[in-house]
Amino acid sequence: MADVTIRMRPNGPLVIEGPFKLVDSRGTEFEIPPNKPAVALCRCGHSSKKPFCDGSHKTCGFVSDEAPTPPAVG
Repeated sequence: MADVTIRMRPNGPLVIEGPFKLVDSRGTEFEIPPNKPAVALCRCGHSSKKPFCDGSHKTCGFVSDEAPTPPAVG
């Protein structure tokens, strides 16, 4: 399997690095330029380029910086 990394940017998009496919709810694949090292996907819902980020999170008041839940002890 190819190495893909998905990073959550604080108060911003999901940044995906590595080769991957992005498919919409109808099964149609989005064209991603092969020379692009990373793609940013919108999390705030305000992008005019959905599902891609256009920087709208900077002005719409989007706040999100989740951390993984630690494993249960015991």
